Amino acid sequence: MKRPESKYTKAKRALRSLAVSVAIPLFLTIAVIFLFGRSARHFPNRNRPIWIPPLWFLHLSSIGSSFLIGLAAWLVWADGGFHGGSNALPLYIAHLSLSVVWNPLVLVIRSVMLAFLFCVLDFVTLFACYRTFKRVNPFAKDLIKPCLAWTAYLSAVTYVFIDL
Repeated sequence: MKRPESKYTKAKRALRSLAVSVAIPLFLTIAVIFLFGRSARHFPNRNRPIWIPPLWFLHLSSIGSSFLIGLAAWLVWADGGFHGGSNALPLYIAHLSLSVVWNPLVLVIRSVMLAFLFCVLDFVTLFACYRTFKRVNPFAKDLIKPCLAWTAYLSAVTYVFIDL
């Protein structure tokens, strides 16, 4: 006969899964920033509009967005949203994949047009994620709203870089 889990054991397991869920997108974002985000010589410091912040702020905002999407994914996972016939997990993985390519495309390869296309595709994927997460956990959809705003802003910044 199996003994029921104590509240402490359940809380410990939930905290561990939360840490993993938040750490994965954070680690990916930070790794990409350290690997590809240091070549700031390709980031236009002159002749850029005043509403485009410095590169360190773009990186910091990307890290914040990664934290929020990881927390939202954990909420959806905890409510069983990644199981069954849901398309939440493939959309989440697609967003993670698309969100980490900005630094290599803009700062290393200098393919700004391709980066803009990836930003727009990331926004569409994130919006689909928003709609899917909304059905599972209403608070998770609220955590994705700043991520949507960030992706739209990064798309606008990248679009401006096309002309510079």
